[in-house]
Amino acid sequence: MQIHGLQKLTLLDYPGHTAATVFTGGCNFRCPYCHNSELVLHPETVPQIPEDQVLAFLKTRAKVLEGVAITGGEPTLQPDLPEFIAKVRALGFKVKLDTNGQSPAMLERLLKANLLDYVAMDIKNCRERYGLTVGIRDFRTDAVDASVNLLLNSSIHYEFRTTVMTELHDTAAMESIAQWIAGAHRYFLQPFRESDQVMFKGQFHAPDAEVLRTWKELLAKHISVVGIRGMD
Repeated sequence: MQIHGLQKLTLLDYPGHTAATVFTGGCNFRCPYCHNSELVLHPETVPQIPEDQVLAFLKTRAKVLEGVAITGGEPTLQPDLPEFIAKVRALGFKVKLDTNGQSPAMLERLLKANLLDYVAMDIKNCRERYGLTVGIRDFRTDAVDASVNLLLNSSIHYEFRTTVMTELHDTAAMESIAQWIAGAHRYFLQPFRESDQVMFKGQFHAPDAEVLRTWKELLAKHISVVGIRGMD
């Protein structure tokens, strides 16, 4: 596993659990608003943490922490992800995976092996605007569609989520997303926040609270639980 970061305690990354967060490098998307641009664009410049060192730390926290969140970058690009997760679970931790859904074969492998306890999958935008939102021309959503269907038809705890900004999202996009993932367990709107790590700083802005509440009401007609992170 190519591990480029370890947050030793988080109360936010794994809903309902105290956890540590493991950061992998590299990504198959180029979202212009990404907050982990260094891990996405230049993971080789970020020092790696040996897997054994991460596992040794987790072993010392087995009675303190409940879970491990694995994020990135995009974790499903790591070919030995299943083996790493198996080692983490053997220490007694629940595992949450953050993914962009572009690697459905890996997601299916993890689900079939019962290696995951929770999945948080990004829905970047409606299908028609996906390429613009992930920074890839002529992007096809076939792989993302496959991952959506895997989760919709699974028994695992999961959520879909969208980082929203006025420049890329509107009511029509929200309606399209609602119909796409209709019947989902949970969906969260995450208002964009500026930071020093954003790939293109100063170009994106969060919708105002009234707009977000309007979108939440629209989405709630199709999805069981809808929330706005940072507001609810």
